[in-house]
Amino acid sequence: MYIFTPITKTTVYFMRKIFYPLLALGFASLAAAPSHADNGIPGYTPTEEIIQAQKEFSDSKFGIFLHWGVYSMTAQGEWYMNNVGIDWREYEKLASGFYPSKFDAAEWVSAIKASGAKYICLTSRHHDGFSMFGTKYSDFNIVDATPFGRDILKELADECRRQGIRLHLYYSHIDWRRSDYPKGRTGLNTGCDRSQENWPQYFTFMNNQLTELLTNYGPIGAIWFDGKWDHDMDPDFDWQLDEQYAMIHRLQPSCLVANNHHETPYPGENIQIFERDLPGENKAGLSGQEVSSHLPLETCETMNGMWGYKITDQNYKSTKELIHLLVRAAGKNANLLLNIGPQPNGELPEVAVQRLKEIGEWMRKYGDTVYGTRIGEVAPHPWGVSTAKDNIQYIHILDYQDDAIFLPVKSKVRSAECLNTGETLKFTRTGSGITVSLSKVPDETDYIVKLTMDR
Repeated sequence: MYIFTPITKTTVYFMRKIFYPLLALGFASLAAAPSHADNGIPGYTPTEEIIQAQKEFSDSKFGIFLHWGVYSMTAQGEWYMNNVGIDWREYEKLASGFYPSKFDAAEWVSAIKASGAKYICLTSRHHDGFSMFGTKYSDFNIVDATPFGRDILKELADECRRQGIRLHLYYSHIDWRRSDYPKGRTGLNTGCDRSQENWPQYFTFMNNQLTELLTNYGPIGAIWFDGKWDHDMDPDFDWQLDEQYAMIHRLQPSCLVANNHHETPYPGENIQIFERDLPGENKAGLSGQEVSSHLPLETCETMNGMWGYKITDQNYKSTKELIHLLVRAAGKNANLLLNIGPQPNGELPEVAVQRLKEIGEWMRKYGDTVYGTRIGEVAPHPWGVSTAKDNIQYIHILDYQDDAIFLPVKSKVRSAECLNTGETLKFTRTGSGITVSLSKVPDETDYIVKLTMDR
């Protein structure tokens, strides 16, 4: 995962009434919902199990990312070892003091479930090489290297099954402390003897750990890879992804594969990831790849500014901003994977838990306008987005300053209703769409117009 300064959301209106007709046409190509029949990737045909898992993933719309590891002890984020050049021998000493005494898997999963999230993605092993699970293939893990001695992942996996939350696992392709990991762009100042690099040995190590993850912890919804970009300067470097992906699908036929490489998806990948960006926007400069019309999409974003816990980062996005991010993602056929960096004592930060609670309150009222939907007929606009399910179109008005709105819908509309108040709204056919008279100038977090269409 890359570290970047958070981008402040700005919405610019310029001559709104003049440009409505142009905006109505500008994103027409996005209106089709994705088809997962062939995934659109030459040389790869997904199984029926994968196709069904992709549909369920797309329907879920909302997940929580948990960046947690021994790096939380530094309270400086997950890249601290690399950023300040900590020798791996010194860094290892952090594990001897890692004792998250307040970790409670039931409390975590309950708080996340209350937010309306349908899945959790935990960093099972980040770039620093510390494994948050009991593994036979490295002593640098939560069970063997810490006085805590408990398998965090097992407790979380068991609780996810009890509470009906899917579990996904982040796994880094990078290791800043192993001498067999081939030299890349990062981790060059951690004291590793790169003359000992041995790709076949390292590849076997990774696959052994992945096999443990996929055989010892029950059903895993997805493996979420990160780090391929570490060797982007070497076009001949072969990660052997096809072999690794095939192994994952063999071990768990319904397990999806995602890779945060910021490139066009590769054969065997079942989700397309966008880091800190909604699909097609690339404001953070990480997600300029073409948006797939076949694969499920996912945007990962931080709740504050960092992925891992940073004690000085209290720059949390407001609940309104987070709901807008979730809704805008849904309006682009994407899930939102919203990150939290747990504290070294095992607790989720208090502000994060409060945000989860408030998002959940909104989702209990309006979740049906997000879950199981796809992009509606009204393409994304600066003022909002649309989502659709069966013959219902939901118009999410997020930022608007008028009491009437033009909607470029071609289908016949039977009725219009404001979900916030239950009021019936008047509308008239206007050229290539309808103009809806709103009950008032929208000032809610999300003013939602429900359009019932003729089948």
